[in-house]
Amino acid sequence: MRIMERAAVFDVDGTLVDTNHLHVTAWWEAFRQAGHQVPMHAVHRAVGLPSGDLIERLLGEDRDKERDGDLSTAHKALYGQFFDRLPALRDAGNLLRRLHGDGWKVVLATSASGPELSALRRALDADDAITATASAEDVEAGKPSPEPVQQALELAGVPAGRAVFVGDTVWDMKAGSRAGVRCVGVLCGGIPRADLERAGADAVYDDPAHLLASLADSPLAALT
Repeated sequence: MRIMERAAVFDVDGTLVDTNHLHVTAWWEAFRQAGHQVPMHAVHRAVGLPSGDLIERLLGEDRDKERDGDLSTAHKALYGQFFDRLPALRDAGNLLRRLHGDGWKVVLATSASGPELSALRRALDADDAITATASAEDVEAGKPSPEPVQQALELAGVPAGRAVFVGDTVWDMKAGSRAGVRCVGVLCGGIPRADLERAGADAVYDDPAHLLASLADSPLAALT
């Protein structure tokens, strides 16, 4: 009997690599340098949005939009200082390799691109398990738009009903739900379980290691 293909789509920042609080620090400093006082907890809640959406959420529509580019550039420069030491979360690479070995198509769906994406993949050290990557350069709208997840499914050649999306933010859960895939949340990005569940998570795990240890009882097990 032919086994139908299936895809495991993963967010990267905060899901596989422990970067969310680095992003918070970089954005906070970028805002500070531009004369804005934005509390870190508010930045944390916005991490995972595209830069323009994050800035609008935190500064509002009445801001000087001509300075958005400068803020984004400052964030990239500040965050880029960490590229050579980004830490993969526990068992992140092992999780991807396990799924690949079990016949899954593993696809990354991330807002990162260019040198940032390269740094994240170096931290993961699991290129042998990754089928494809849907990056910011491949889509017009970032999460919570379903487009990044839909692009990942297109790259995998797998329908939504044969895929699971794993992420750490409410934006991930909303994007996956809107794309019609089952969503799995992880707490390692710092977002509360209840928030992830309200946004569409079918199950929530502590981190990649917890998901790896729980695969047999996870939503992924339903796709045989």
